[in-house]
Amino acid sequence: MTVTLITGANKGIGFETARQLRELGHEVYIGARDAERGAKAAAELGVRFVQLDVTDDDSVRGALATIDAAEGRLDVLVHNAGILETGLDGPAALRSFDTNAVGIVRVTEAALPLLRKSANPTVVTVSSSAGSFWAVNNPERVEFGLPLALYSASKAAATMLTVQYAKAQPGIKFNALEPGPTATDMTAAFGIGRSAAESARQVVRLATLDSSGPTGTFSDEAGELPW
Repeated sequence: MTVTLITGANKGIGFETARQLRELGHEVYIGARDAERGAKAAAELGVRFVQLDVTDDDSVRGALATIDAAEGRLDVLVHNAGILETGLDGPAALRSFDTNAVGIVRVTEAALPLLRKSANPTVVTVSSSAGSFWAVNNPERVEFGLPLALYSASKAAATMLTVQYAKAQPGIKFNALEPGPTATDMTAAFGIGRSAAESARQVVRLATLDSSGPTGTFSDEAGELPW
């Protein structure tokens, strides 16, 4: 059975990704900062819960230790935790990068020993084309007009981290994706997007690649995207 950890999975795309991977037979662990909400979501899905705050080193280490004790390995890691700050100041920048970029480093570094025990280790980062230089400079793209400097910059960092990890860890697949504009709590103010379930299918696509699948890519449902 494939052992999978999804961060920030008590709602939205993470929640739906957990549902779909469980239906495919994965042993899914959902991570969330809020223990009550996380446990409730896990019970609804029929999966396991670990308290995991990607901005806290002790929380991250504790979550991976729990999975290690129960499973002895990790096959799939999905970096889904993220925040969207609409302000632009120092504290907002620190929060954005700590969650959207530094959190990826914390969780990946803690997970590497378990991923190396897998026959097909896979890491998927839910990034965004809002962090693509190509997209935000293209007047024909919706990203061109989004006033999301910190979100865009932190997602650009998330994608670059994915590529650098792919180069540094050739035995593990690392891929990032743009899941598509999605109607979630985080994007409610913009009034746009499709269902979280539809976007989650893009995450599942990368989470279920076989051992010959690509690594170091940034893509959406149409294929690999330019940066």
